[in-house]
Amino acid sequence: MAQRKHVQRVNDNHRGEQSLEHLRDRLREFAAARDWNQFHSPKNLAIALSVEAGELLEHFQWLSDQESLTLPDDKREKIKEELADVLLYLIRLADVLNVDLIKSADTKIEANAQQYPVDKSRGSAKKYTEL
Repeated sequence: MAQRKHVQRVNDNHRGEQSLEHLRDRLREFAAARDWNQFHSPKNLAIALSVEAGELLEHFQWLSDQESLTLPDDKREKIKEELADVLLYLIRLADVLNVDLIKSADTKIEANAQQYPVDKSRGSAKKYTEL
């Protein structure tokens, strides 16, 4: 249930797709002003995204599940920064590849719903091929 509360908080911001477009446009301007588009190949952006995801993961390394749910404020602030880095590189990579993240995410959720029907997957961590 704790996870559901966190998801609800994300949705309460009422930002949705407009927010992604706004961030995409800001990232375009940021990169163009610095002449960084030359470095923003899909390969380089995917690597940067992976590095940032690794930096995020590092904050959880060796924590118990309970510790990861009750992080001190200073640790949460660092995690917020890493989450932002991951999001920004994801948005930039999707932009360079001309991928609509919202549409792709919706499509993926639908595919997951087919692969993990509630009656077979509820309460199970098994992969869809094992259900």
